[in-house]
Amino acid sequence: MPESDIRIYQSSDGTTEIQVKLEGDTVWVNQYQLAELFNTDRTSINRHIANIYKSEELAVDSTCAISAQVQKEGNRKVTRKVKYYNLDLIISVGYRVNSKRGIEFRTWANKVLREYLVKGYSLNQQVLEKKNEQFAELLETIRIIKSSIGAKELTIEESKGLLGIISDYSYALEILDQYDYQTLSLTDITSDECFRLTYENAIQQIELVKKSHGNSALFGREKDESFKSSIGAIYQTFDGNDLYPSVEEKAANLLYFITKNHSFTDGNKRIAAFLFLYFLERNRILYTKDGEKRIADNALVALTLMIAVSKPEEKDTMINVIVNLINRKN
Repeated sequence: MPESDIRIYQSSDGTTEIQVKLEGDTVWVNQYQLAELFNTDRTSINRHIANIYKSEELAVDSTCAISAQVQKEGNRKVTRKVKYYNLDLIISVGYRVNSKRGIEFRTWANKVLREYLVKGYSLNQQVLEKKNEQFAELLETIRIIKSSIGAKELTIEESKGLLGIISDYSYALEILDQYDYQTLSLTDITSDECFRLTYENAIQQIELVKKSHGNSALFGREKDESFKSSIGAIYQTFDGNDLYPSVEEKAANLLYFITKNHSFTDGNKRIAAFLFLYFLERNRILYTKDGEKRIADNALVALTLMIAVSKPEEKDTMINVIVNLINRKN
């Protein structure tokens, strides 16, 4: 495990700052750091970890790693094996610890996840509200000017500019409002599918990624048959009709299933995100007509992390958010 350290959390009183190991697409801390992070004893941390694994909320082999560390004890150098736990387990423990620091962590984690989601959409709430106010002022200014000069007609370019503002910000506000009130619906989706993903094709693409990016031998190693099930799940039918009829719905569910199933020993989130993008690209909807990405990089990271920590009953909301981010209207 490389010695690349980053700070992920500092308590409100400034007394605790946790340094964690960065490896691949996650971070790792040991039990001592977990106890310090949540201001509790290791016994409580061990109990929470045991309960998480016992309930099968998380799998041991995908969230726990053992690192050999050399320690000096007197005149001797002793090698001890230390267990490290990744971000998924840190979050799970954080939502179980009953301490003031645990409450601080949950508040911090919720704030960070929401900020990432909002930034990923490029829909910062305060900025949007300000832009909306500015737009209203702009419309009022135009109305007054038009009245003053005898209702002058807008030029084509002026009209395009106004329509651009309306399109950019009203849709953003609409998405935020629908997300808050759980009323997101699926619109402007693609029914014509020009590419069908197969298990064999997906495995081939994972191998290409592994070779090109020099990932570890554990990257993409299947633990069971769940990955094949994830691929098949997006093509489920009911009464002769596709359960997920649009390309966007299939792509969103593909990202969700692969992220949640933890099918690989290493690289679950990266594989989920890559195949999501690959599926969109092969179906010709990854980019807009102007060549812009339909979904920003930081939005994809935020969504993948949110899927990983989301509850099963939140699946429909997550799918609707993703579809609205990649539909033709966006």
